[in-house]
Amino acid sequence: MTEREQALIAQADDEVAKHEENIKNDPYRLTYHLMSPVGLINDPNGWIQWNGMYHMFYQWNPFKAGHGAKFWGHYTSTDLVNWKHEPIALAPSEWYEKNGCYSGSAVDLDGKLTLFYTGNVKDEQGNRESYQCIAQSEDGITFDKQGPVIDGLPEGYTAHFRDPKVWKLNGMWYLVIGAQTEDLKGHALLYRSGDGRDWTNLGPVAGAGIPPLQSFGYMWECPDMFSLGDKDVMIVSPQGLDPEGMHYHNTYQAGYFVGELDYETPKFHHGAFDELDRGFEFYAPQTTEDEKGRRILVGWMGVPDQQEDQHPTVDNGWIHCLTIPRELRLQGDRLIQVPVEELKDMRTGEVEHTAANLQAGSQMLEDVSGDVAELELTDFSDLPSFFEVELRGTARLIYDREGKVLTLERKNFADRLTEKRQCHLEELRSIRIFMDTSSLEIFVNGGEEVFTLRYFPSPQARDITFTSSEKAVVTVKKWGLKG
Repeated sequence: MTEREQALIAQADDEVAKHEENIKNDPYRLTYHLMSPVGLINDPNGWIQWNGMYHMFYQWNPFKAGHGAKFWGHYTSTDLVNWKHEPIALAPSEWYEKNGCYSGSAVDLDGKLTLFYTGNVKDEQGNRESYQCIAQSEDGITFDKQGPVIDGLPEGYTAHFRDPKVWKLNGMWYLVIGAQTEDLKGHALLYRSGDGRDWTNLGPVAGAGIPPLQSFGYMWECPDMFSLGDKDVMIVSPQGLDPEGMHYHNTYQAGYFVGELDYETPKFHHGAFDELDRGFEFYAPQTTEDEKGRRILVGWMGVPDQQEDQHPTVDNGWIHCLTIPRELRLQGDRLIQVPVEELKDMRTGEVEHTAANLQAGSQMLEDVSGDVAELELTDFSDLPSFFEVELRGTARLIYDREGKVLTLERKNFADRLTEKRQCHLEELRSIRIFMDTSSLEIFVNGGEEVFTLRYFPSPQARDITFTSSEKAVVTVKKWGLKG
């Protein structure tokens, strides 16, 4: 480790110590979600199970609750429930990354845990350079930087060229990376390598202006390509989409295409784009395949440039978190997200109301309340015209049966005015909600639709209220959750 890297890590440790007391006492600090110890956390990086251990790296600015030169923070887990915070994996110490070790992925290359990431460099005028770099580890904790393996820009593209996701297929290495053309169109480029170090650009496989897409954003961030069954899936976070009906109301989006990747042409033949999440805070997700063969996704519970300076935790020196791990399944051409089975190990103190009779109006159910809990609603019978769940006086999930619309409302944490996100829903069959002190993850109809958000109720608020326009019958289960 160089002296420069040692100095940066020491500075980060000082920031952790300086804010430790305020952060520990913040009532909005989460209990079972991954967070940075101080400052800003954003994209999940290097998500992998390696030698039986899950590794979650993440973009981290330890010096303020805002964006800046990024480190790679690091968590490990054997079970997706209990996590250990490890030493910093990457600090922006070298010439090719001096303004940030940006997002990337991890693979096993030559028996070593290998991180592929973007080195961000800016000059005094703010002009950007991008280098795709690797770092390797024999123990999964201490990393040896080996510098750029792609050190130039593809012809016709700007320096917005980042976030490599790497995989191996039939003895060859492949890499998909987000890019921006000189005429400001977002693309995903495919590279190939025989050894993981010498890479050949095969060209764009999807993007704005590439059929079937026309205009579709000015930058594609964090592309992720994988197979589920006999189909290929690309997850990507396009920037620059305008709202359309109920869609694209966050500052930037995260979603997916389903199709077939032709590695020879190369071309990704795909269908329509669909958002992964209908909520307020969800971006830059990354997936991995674990040793059980599951494709597991984790996202950033935040969105760049979306009221980030208004979060109430900023004054205490921290902001944002990651989502719970979600298993992906393909139903036709639709991705289903299901909380991983291991999260049931967090449950404590089950409360069940089987076939609860709800009267018209608002009511609470005995022992169904809390701020850190899992809530499950199933077996709806005679579903009324309107059905609503209100959570801690700050968020409401409302189903309009006749209009076939599901609406999530929350009090905006900046001005406390009500804002909403919506989706079309033919029928309501089940709701599963993961509540934490300042977050909600809502899985509807077994994960066919998902809403993810931060919210900031009064720390004393614990009420969960059910409102029905007419009599209704539903089974309600509630568990406490231990972090």
